[in-house]
Parts: sequence; C-alpha cells; structure tokens
Amino acid sequence: MWLMYLKVFLVGGFICMLGQILIIKTNITSARILVLFVVIGALLEAFGLYEPIVTFAGAGATVPITGFGRSLAKGAIQAVKEKGILGIFTGGLTATAGGIAAAVIFAYIFALIFSSKTKKF
Repeated sequence: MWLMYLKVFLVGGFICMLGQILIIKTNITSARILVLFVVIGALLEAFGLYEPIVTFAGAGATVPITGFGRSLAKGAIQAVKEKGILGIFTGGLTATAGGIAAAVIFAYIFALIFSSKTKKF
C-alpha cells in the first residue's frame, strides 16, 4: 500500500515539477503550458504510451492535467470505433463531461461563497 502511495506521489510530483520548471525557466505562459500538457497527454494516449504510466502510478498519472488530455483522446478513440469518424467530435467531450460539469459547478459555488479581489501590483 505505501509503495503505491509513493509511486503516485513521485509520478504526479514529477509531472507538476516539469510544469513548474517550464514556468520558471521559460517565457511560456501558464495557459500555454496547460495546453501543452493536455496535448502531451492526448498524444501519449493516442500512441498507447500513457496506459503503462497509469498502470504504474494510478492517480499520479490521471489526476494531473495530462490525465485530462488522456481522457479526451481515449473518449475520441472509443467513439470513433463505435460511431465512425463523427466520434472524433463527440467522444472526448462525452468522456470528460462529468469532470467539466463538476469544475463549472464547484467554481460557481466557490464564486458565490468567496469574494474575489484584484491583485495589486
């Protein structure tokens, strides 16, 4: 059990560390790094390279944003197998709809609870 926790922590931490290094060492914006990680997750899934990482690390590979890219690609691949070429457009959204809905609902709830303030520079 503790070994699995260690694997989850190390893989998830490594993915986050890569993002932090990109933020510190490059001029790439956080939004572009986010998109880059989603695309990397999707590409790794498309080539069958992400599944072994998930098997090894579990939530350490599925919780970071690369896992979202993986879910989009996995949903699109599955929908293409079931529905044909139109599955490219519907599969990814169908596979990630629960996570997207939860993010929107919780963001709305927290926006009601807390008042945001503009940063002062």
